[in-house]
Amino acid sequence: MNWIIWLLIAAAMFALASAMALYSYGRFAKRARGAPSRALMPEGCETAIDRAVAPLAQANRGRSGLCAVFDNAESFALRARSARAAGRSLDMLYYIWRDDMAGRLMARELIAAADRGVRVRLLLDDINVQGFDPSYLALNGHPRIEVRLFNPIRNRRSALRRGIELVLGLVRFNRRMHCKAWLADGRLGLVGGRNIADVDLGAARGSARDGRDVDLLVVGAALTRAETIFDAYWNSGLALPISALWRDYSADLPRFRRALEAEAGAPRARAFLANALPDEDTAPLVPAQRLTWTAAARMVADPPEKALGTRRDRWMPEAIEPVMDGARHSVTLVTPYFVPGREGLARLRDLAARGVAVRVLTNSLAATNHMVVHGAYRRYRRPLLAAGVKLHEFAPGAPPGQGGEMLHSKIMIVDGALGFVGSFNFDLRSALLNTEMGVLFNAPDLVGELEASIAIDTAPERSHSLVLDGRTLRWSGGGLAGVLMHEPGAGALRRGVSWVIGHLPIHRLL
Repeated sequence: MNWIIWLLIAAAMFALASAMALYSYGRFAKRARGAPSRALMPEGCETAIDRAVAPLAQANRGRSGLCAVFDNAESFALRARSARAAGRSLDMLYYIWRDDMAGRLMARELIAAADRGVRVRLLLDDINVQGFDPSYLALNGHPRIEVRLFNPIRNRRSALRRGIELVLGLVRFNRRMHCKAWLADGRLGLVGGRNIADVDLGAARGSARDGRDVDLLVVGAALTRAETIFDAYWNSGLALPISALWRDYSADLPRFRRALEAEAGAPRARAFLANALPDEDTAPLVPAQRLTWTAAARMVADPPEKALGTRRDRWMPEAIEPVMDGARHSVTLVTPYFVPGREGLARLRDLAARGVAVRVLTNSLAATNHMVVHGAYRRYRRPLLAAGVKLHEFAPGAPPGQGGEMLHSKIMIVDGALGFVGSFNFDLRSALLNTEMGVLFNAPDLVGELEASIAIDTAPERSHSLVLDGRTLRWSGGGLAGVLMHEPGAGALRRGVSWVIGHLPIHRLL
């Protein structure tokens, strides 16, 4: 029995060390917090964005203008054009901002805006910044740009100390800021599923899989709430200035500028910019003819405190679930990662039992970039199909490692009129751990556009359809010549890992 005693002692020592590490970090975070700041709200028509948006907003007072952006290159162009037209502020929340070509081209736009006097606030989740600090420190070196990191690791220099901090603070580090928002001059916003990276903005190459995604371009009334959400995150105790983590680091902004200009001048970047911004001098800043105006649109987001596991009111499921529960005819969910959990499974079963047509589009095992999460999803397929829920698994193009597309959109449609677009994956991580953001709206015309896109993605040439034959799953479509009884397009290793994960009690963590 001695080993049990030693195990208990080790567990107690680890718990004590974790508590001490969290206490120490909390003291550090209080000292390292940056000065609070607030959104610079629009007044008059001083900037190019003001002049483009203000007349539209005045003609639709109290309403929000929404436009779905499906094309990756267009999503890059809208961000670039708004950065070039901004005259007051750029506020950005992102889970991922890669230090790749698209990320650097966007960084170049931020510096150019800051050079004109625009105030730039960039808040990034720290999990994808580690290892790339020099680029973000260089950005932060501009007097008009401030970079903050959400829930950051304190030890940046030593991999060993960073690893120890990660292990001791695993509960804290497992909760991430997954929001995506680009806000320009308090007038124009882009909110949805896209990060700032080659695969999200139409610049993927080689074996990288392009993301199949959607943003909402938002103008009008909803932007005020978006800026309020940004300020709540920016001024929270979880967002620390990157400079506070590198007090003796000298940012080399001139060198970074030269690197960005070299990137922009390379043949690949020139070709990409020519394709994404072919008519820069004549293209409208806002595609006014494509805007759908509605008085029933609201920006929703988790409070930043969710990342601490506290303040359990006003989490995203409280906004989304009542809309789903009120469905009379149909519910469509599009999500790259689908882990409904027991409550979600019961909710979808109840909807189907009431006669509501429920369908779900998610990634196939061959298309997903997280086969571990797919392993958690697989255990829900049989009960959902048995309840009458229709399941489609996105499977276009080549197998993993050979290019193709991956579904990354997060969409909910209810009764052909109500919709949601945002960062919220319909899984337990988005529901319980990560902070998320999106737009809820009642706009049948916009929902029609989303449904048309979903119809393309669920067509037999782009997705598998699943049916249940007794206890056996069968896949058809998605380029299959017939019907299969195992995960199409996935090798034995991926199928094996998926099967193992599906039988482990870790679904809340995925």
